[in-house]
Amino acid sequence: MRSGRRVGGSVVRRVRRVRLPVGWRRAVLLRRVAAGVLAVLAVVVGVLGAASPEVAGSPVVVANRDLVPGPELVAEDVAVVSRPPGTVPVGALAGPDAAVGGRLVGGVRAGEVLTDVRMLGPESARASAGAPDAAGVPLRLADPALAGLVRPGAVVDVVGGARSGRDGGAVLASGARVLAVLPGEDRSTSPVVVVALPGPVAARVAAATIGQEVTLTLR
Repeated sequence: MRSGRRVGGSVVRRVRRVRLPVGWRRAVLLRRVAAGVLAVLAVVVGVLGAASPEVAGSPVVVANRDLVPGPELVAEDVAVVSRPPGTVPVGALAGPDAAVGGRLVGGVRAGEVLTDVRMLGPESARASAGAPDAAGVPLRLADPALAGLVRPGAVVDVVGGARSGRDGGAVLASGARVLAVLPGEDRSTSPVVVVALPGPVAARVAAATIGQEVTLTLR
């Protein structure tokens, strides 16, 4: 019996002294690490998947249909939709109040997001004139027929009208960018063209044309 125990113990000790190949141990370790990483990823994906329905997009105003520049926008012209935050352009309008009653300075396709530079206002004036202090100046045309030749985006020179006193026939501003062409309130009033001009020039032209009509030369 003692001999059998010694033999059995010797076999056990030999088995314990067996060393696994280094490469095999490394492979096992890598498998365990990979399994741990996959488990963590599964938890992260599960958490994100559960949270995604609660992540709200950003509200933006889009055109409900193809829109043209000039006329005031009404509620039926726009809609508010939700877009992923990463797809929302800079200056996007977030609510209908920012669009309704305003005017576009260019055509817009249905579904297009409306931004501040597409609306008649200080942002579109700054973008069009390329000056941080730019402003939009409304000019009443001496010749109503001229309104049919001018389009938003056109570059014009502003010339004093015949009834502008000493400024009659003088170039008041060169290279003005047209923002909008607005019809007169009625048949007795001339159309109004809004142009973007750098701050000092805008102030000078506005002062020179108070109550006066002007003409434009097209470039």
